[in-house]
Amino acid sequence: MDEERLITKLIRTCGTNNPFAIAEHRNILVLYEQLGKHIWGYFSNAYRIPIIHINEDLNEFERTFTAAHELGHCLLHAKLNTPFLRRNTLISVDRIEQEANRFAIKLLIGQAKPEPGETAKFFLLRCGIPEWVHPYFAGEQPDGKSSWSAFCMDDQSFWGC
Repeated sequence: MDEERLITKLIRTCGTNNPFAIAEHRNILVLYEQLGKHIWGYFSNAYRIPIIHINEDLNEFERTFTAAHELGHCLLHAKLNTPFLRRNTLISVDRIEQEANRFAIKLLIGQAKPEPGETAKFFLLRCGIPEWVHPYFAGEQPDGKSSWSAFCMDDQSFWGC
């Protein structure tokens, strides 16, 4: 199932786009821990119990984004062991992280749609997505510009990726 359909199904089934409520609804344990300055969170399974670990020092948006990102790993990459992949394979862990970032942004946008003529930047800001997260949504082009042009082109999909 692609990200967009999975997110639509999650929102319909759980009645919300709140990653904490979705985790609770799907019996995914969320733990807050001291993870240092450089780790926002990670996903693990312990005895087949899915667990999202979140750095307790993060602000509210960072916690929410991290929960959505790790929920993406749980639902899209549940069987992947990224430390193993980094050490022992040529599989790009960056691609996996980008997928989780896109999943998080799409989930946090929920069912909102851009207004006619609204730029992607203002749409994302209206949805509560800070500017530093925007490049993860559409991706950066080699010239350093964001690929926002596809954002509102398709009436069927407004994800832009």
